[in-house]
Amino acid sequence: MTVGHVFGYGSLVAATAVARATLRGRRRVWGVAMDNAVAVPGYKVYALPDGTRPALAVAFLDLEEADGAEVDGALLAVDAAALAALDARERQYARVAVTVDPAPAGPVWTYVGRAPGRARVAAGRAGTAPVAIQRSYVALVEAAFAGLGGEALARYRASTEAPPFPVLDLTRIDLPPG
Repeated sequence: MTVGHVFGYGSLVAATAVARATLRGRRRVWGVAMDNAVAVPGYKVYALPDGTRPALAVAFLDLEEADGAEVDGALLAVDAAALAALDARERQYARVAVTVDPAPAGPVWTYVGRAPGRARVAAGRAGTAPVAIQRSYVALVEAAFAGLGGEALARYRASTEAPPFPVLDLTRIDLPPG
């Protein structure tokens, strides 16, 4: 049974069951990052093509408040189990209630960066810590928006900050649970 919807504005747009929506008052930025030097059981790390795991933060898309801005994305209908799975997957983010257009029946949530992940990005922007972006993540998000048809990819590119960090060939490695 559906308990609500999640507004995806990055990789979640690649999910199969989506409806287009717009979130106003926010802009899409490279604003949250995970610490690749820390291996958390049941989470992930990233490796370079030579198999080494670089000691850097890996950045992902985030939302920040911005008057007059809007972000296109997709709505995913979720049941309680799917919502719990997304909460676990999006561990660098906090789930917050939002209002989108068009508004579906029931609550809508999205994920915004938590303070530690945002601090890693801030350190990268300040030049005090290395941060990179995974090339295949960029490609996945762009392909997801292209799949929405029409002007979706062009609107995504126009409303998204250009990558402020190096875009690297990094392979995601899912770690086994505890």
